[in-house]
Amino acid sequence: MAQQHLEPTDPTAKTVTGDALAGYLRAQATEFLRALRLHRETGGDGGTPARARSRVGDNGSEQSVDAALALRRSARRISASLHTFRPLLDTDWSESIRPELAWLSGTLAMEHAYAARLERLLLALHRLSGAAVLPTQSGAVDAAGVTGAADAPAAPGLAVSAGPPERGNLTVGAAKAGALLERQLTLARTRAHSTALQALGSSRFHAVADNIALLASEVPLTPAAATADLRPLAAAAEERLTDAVAALPLITAGHPYNAEALIHGLSPDPAPHPQDAPWHQVRLLLRLHRYARELLHGDDARMDVRLLTAGQALNRHRDASEAAGAAAQAARTPRIAPATAYALGVLHADQRHEVEAARFAFQQSWQRQTVGTP
Repeated sequence: MAQQHLEPTDPTAKTVTGDALAGYLRAQATEFLRALRLHRETGGDGGTPARARSRVGDNGSEQSVDAALALRRSARRISASLHTFRPLLDTDWSESIRPELAWLSGTLAMEHAYAARLERLLLALHRLSGAAVLPTQSGAVDAAGVTGAADAPAAPGLAVSAGPPERGNLTVGAAKAGALLERQLTLARTRAHSTALQALGSSRFHAVADNIALLASEVPLTPAAATADLRPLAAAAEERLTDAVAALPLITAGHPYNAEALIHGLSPDPAPHPQDAPWHQVRLLLRLHRYARELLHGDDARMDVRLLTAGQALNRHRDASEAAGAAAQAARTPRIAPATAYALGVLHADQRHEVEAARFAFQQSWQRQTVGTP
């Protein structure tokens, strides 16, 4: 089915000029600085030992988690706006700061990514083993275990510990697979935690913060931006999204468990699954489109259920894809027992089926959007 624009540009609508872009960027820069100040005031800069900051109900920890989320959120929105509306911004300035914002956002995200991956895999092991386990309720894992909330932000040193699900009802292979994953992903998370702390104290980060502080007061627009219309640039971002979606095998994705995601599953190549990259790209393009709509339409765009549903499906796709990769990587550990390797293989297949389910959910959401488009 040919894809159409989610919301065609209305030529009769009021022109949105560079003033709106400047106001949006100033607002996001101000939010970034506010979040940074709160993050430092609540001990998020690493001045307090992580174990002391990991107590459940600690108000400072919760505030620092919120501050880290706001920090990443603002950095993503600034970076996305610089990308979508780059013809209206000083080229040298925007091209120099965009990679730095991407570095910051990615660095802060890694600790939570490993935490969420471990939680997903341990819960999947229990589900596959028939063991009853309730979802955990908090935001990340600490060095001792795992907790919940898939949308919680990366907040270095501020994870809330509730411990992993009990392994008593698991088979020996599943229990050992869980222990292996816990060791590997906790080590990766600890390293990501250290990297984030180093990043937040680095001269590179301080240079980013200085640039954002300048952006809060003065946006380097081109002379033409004052009268330029932002809508064609936003429409171009939407067009890139629809073109990328059109290249996806949505007809295949219309069948929820077609096992396409298992192709190359036994390949010795540890690189990411070759089928996943186009879907990850669509996820990024969808986010750029959402932020452009947010700039043009304000809070109304943030509540667009159609785009939120599609974005959630693509987030699940990414999470399942990365979890499958972690299971496959653990299965390559030398000298593990056959029962452990078998459990990891079942876990890998389970997560690849989750990948297919997420593709199916996205296909259903996207086709509903297309049918409902005037």
